Amino acid sequence: MRAHVKPGYTVLEVHDNGLGIEPTYRPRLFHMFQRFHTHVEGSGIGLYMVKRMVENAGGHIEVHSQPGAGTTFFVHLLQVSGTTA
Repeated sequence: MRAHVKPGYTVLEVHDNGLGIEPTYRPRLFHMFQRFHTHVEGSGIGLYMVKRMVENAGGHIEVHSQPGAGTTFFVHLLQVSGTTA
């Protein structure tokens, strides 16, 4: 995991060296209850919820993946100014 700043955003990069994501799966990657690997436990709501939370806060997510070479998620979090509670 890495973090860096781009104009207006703090970007979190999360990389793995797993199976990667086939191009045919990418359009459905953030759909609720979507699972691509049945041998791995999960409910299929994790990526859906993360995307919703990030977008509701004014950010967005990019995904770069190559089958057999892993995946990197770039989570762009909108920077805001002001006081904290």
